Amino acid sequence: MSDIIRFDPCESVPFGGVLFLLPFLLANGLLSYNHYYSPRDRGYYDFDVIVLALAFMYLCRIKNIEQLKHYSPGELGKLLGLDRIPEARCFRSVLHELSSEEQAGRWNAYLSQEWINTDDVSIYYVDGHVQVYHGYLATLGKKHVSRQKLCLPGTVEFWVNNADGMPYFYITGQVNEKLKQALEEEIIPRLNELHQSKQTRHAHQSEDAVSPFYTLVFDREAYSPEFFEKIWHQYRIAVITYRKNVKNKWDEKDFTEYKIETDLGETEMRLCEKHIRLNGVSAREIRKRNNNEHQTSVITTNYQLSAEKIALYMFARWSQENFFRYMRQEYDIDRIIQYGVVELDKNIKVVNREYSNLTYRLKKIREKISRRQSKLYLLEEENTKTGLEEQSAKNIAKQQELVEELTSFREEEKRLIIERKKHPYKIPIGKMPENHRYNKLKTESRHLQNIIKMICYRAETALANILASEYKKSKNEIRALIKTLISTQADITPDYEQNTLTVNLYSLASQRDNSAIANICHVLNQTETLYPGTDLRLFFKNATL
Repeated sequence: MSDIIRFDPCESVPFGGVLFLLPFLLANGLLSYNHYYSPRDRGYYDFDVIVLALAFMYLCRIKNIEQLKHYSPGELGKLLGLDRIPEARCFRSVLHELSSEEQAGRWNAYLSQEWINTDDVSIYYVDGHVQVYHGYLATLGKKHVSRQKLCLPGTVEFWVNNADGMPYFYITGQVNEKLKQALEEEIIPRLNELHQSKQTRHAHQSEDAVSPFYTLVFDREAYSPEFFEKIWHQYRIAVITYRKNVKNKWDEKDFTEYKIETDLGETEMRLCEKHIRLNGVSAREIRKRNNNEHQTSVITTNYQLSAEKIALYMFARWSQENFFRYMRQEYDIDRIIQYGVVELDKNIKVVNREYSNLTYRLKKIREKISRRQSKLYLLEEENTKTGLEEQSAKNIAKQQELVEELTSFREEEKRLIIERKKHPYKIPIGKMPENHRYNKLKTESRHLQNIIKMICYRAETALANILASEYKKSKNEIRALIKTLISTQADITPDYEQNTLTVNLYSLASQRDNSAIANICHVLNQTETLYPGTDLRLFFKNATL
């Protein structure tokens, strides 16, 4: 950092507790961005200030730069050792300079490598998250948004997390990519590259012929037995997913009761395993039987894990859904950060809009035909049972009317089929009408800020893991305590003779919370973290110390 940082003794600093997260931010690589970005050679604020201010801002639940206008810039500046935090216009300008270098992808690749090496992970959860777009500048394809049960314009981001929901990286879809396509073209090559650097692939293959390189867990969207076989033979990658189109039920006597340890404590599952073949592909099928006799089917090509582990990993997929929900609520991850659009490669093939419209009209015509046929059948049945001539004459008239409608609809159906054959199912983007041609939103600044949000989430989680022994029953309780800690005032006292920066947190609501924070202080003080850009060693204390 530059020499503009100087801490003065301050009392009752708002959000003073956010400094308790600083060691975790640094440990998760917050300032490692400078491996890929050039130093700022002009202006009062350098990039370190901006990156650190962004992290503090997100942790304090100030969800965007515009909201800084509602907070005292001088009070927030005390957290950074500045007279004031940059104003919104200056903040945006410096952030634009940073993102214009377009190094977010390389930085994320470096961080994901460091995180994977630290976590030593072999199970990855992959899922898509739709960022809905309500603007008018971009022309985006429609995606199904499960949380709203609607098809809306938007961009799909495919996230890769571990079993605890900790994020590693994400990729942004170009147009209308499906999960299977994203896995095959981008996610698996990137994960292979990350694991190759760990030099574990050959070790796995030499130890055991059935040991996977790693295992992917995802939902039914990417279900394809042929795809599972392909990535196993090509890369030795196993999968765990739900099985599609399950029509039979296994005998109740085949199920065995298992006691499985989860994050919420010990739970009982009734499981059964069988070896099956799906479209000629060998796999394991594990079914879980619920109290209502429903059987949930899970298939896997991993032959190393036990049935209990397979079930645990599959049903723990909600950790990633919980991650999405938390990031939406607490970090506003769905906000449009960067405005503007860029053109897509005109050779990318997409579904032809004309073909889709004709298919939709065909569907509606066929629905009308089906309804008329049902009515005609009922009238014919009724006509055979009644003996009254008057009723029979009315019945026949209705039948004749329906027959005429059916004839008209069938002619329309034939016409639409002939018309649809004139249009290809897929066309290059360059051949789309200009007013409907797909493009995409600029994503560089969003990617950069999402990386910082990932680091903030990982910092929170690292602190939550330390607090887990104090709050064994509820993760939500721990997260609530962390948010309370962040928003609590603190006294900040520098000592330039001893080179220390003391952060004295004010008392929390209960003795239990104060005791937990006292333990955190002991842990943090052992790290001997230096405040970035200074020689001041952070020393943490609270009301109980």
